[in-house]
Amino acid sequence: MRTRGTIKLVLLVLSGIGLGCAAYQAIMFVRVARLRSENPTSTSLMLARTQETQAQPVHEQLWVPLDRISTNLQRAVLAGEDTNFATHHGFDYESIQKAWERAQQEAQKEAKKEGEEEPGWFPDTSAFRRGGSTVSQQLAKNLYLSSQRSFLRKGQEAVLTVFLERMLSKRRILELYLNVIEWGDGIYGAEAASRHYFHKPAAALSVNEAAFLSAMIPNPRTVFNPQVNPRRVARRQRIILRGMPYVKLP
Repeated sequence: MRTRGTIKLVLLVLSGIGLGCAAYQAIMFVRVARLRSENPTSTSLMLARTQETQAQPVHEQLWVPLDRISTNLQRAVLAGEDTNFATHHGFDYESIQKAWERAQQEAQKEAKKEGEEEPGWFPDTSAFRRGGSTVSQQLAKNLYLSSQRSFLRKGQEAVLTVFLERMLSKRRILELYLNVIEWGDGIYGAEAASRHYFHKPAAALSVNEAAFLSAMIPNPRTVFNPQVNPRRVARRQRIILRGMPYVKLP
């Protein structure tokens, strides 16, 4: 009798967990669906940055439609973050494998040349970060998830990525991404970044300016902060410039 009661309790608990997960996914499905016509007023990343800041945060963001963001910046961002964005369905498995192999090779080469670059320099593995996470995956994480690394979060990111790809057009995903990503302390979106760094609207960005902004994306506050590591930003900018002509826009 006791064993039967224990099994029944376990089944009830599992059923409750299953129903809770299904309800949560249904809520997220509705939230993603609303993005077809509504622009998010804040993101999980913005809220996290606000919590990290003791003082009142300075928040810069100016929402603009995709046709008011220079195609130079669109190409530069995709060249740096997701070269196959226009053709994949949210996940770029081939790029993940290639980027991982490339990052390992570069790390081995740079380990042999240790001390030849500027002090404090270490192998740039930004290519792996690009290959490991598509624009759609990054958008899912920035909008709804924490930066905590766990299998549970990655699983939820995968589910949200599928929702985004199924319910939104590629152009809408790119528009959302370019309007919410972080470009420095309190700077969110292409328009705010363009005005902050170049004192011009995002529609007027040149090829070099666009590649500069794209180079910052992996970590604009520290690793790829142009005030902290200008040479590293310039190095990544050159790589992006070489890849821009080959990027296909959605």
